[in-house]
Amino acid sequence: MQYAVNGKDWLKKDPSVILQFHQSLNLFIREGYMISKKTKKRKVNAASYISSPMMKGSLSDKEYENPLLVFKRAFKEYSIKEFEYFISGIVYFSQQIYRHGPESNLVRPYIHLSKMLDAAYLLLERGIQKNDNKKIK
Repeated sequence: MQYAVNGKDWLKKDPSVILQFHQSLNLFIREGYMISKKTKKRKVNAASYISSPMMKGSLSDKEYENPLLVFKRAFKEYSIKEFEYFISGIVYFSQQIYRHGPESNLVRPYIHLSKMLDAAYLLLERGIQKNDNKKIK
């Protein structure tokens, strides 16, 4: 988005990058939706000591303790189609220079997406367990 607003055009060098970006985010959104549906069946391993507030990223204390809440909250507020529309808007506005911004609000979906990326990192670091205490990852 910043490239479109600032008049920079980096996609001329490798236009396939935007398609890869779109596909990656689309897959991430769909997997996040599946995670949000299984929050009652899963449990995240305990968090280690937080030495710096920067380690939490964009997450609140509660979300840092249980990253599954991030996915549940994101898909409670927005549907998969709304996230796909958001991603399509990003792709559209990143391809050329535009004088006018998007019609819809892109801030809230962006915040949710950013939090989901932070939460996904924590899930990878800590691992997930089923509620019967068998470790999955």
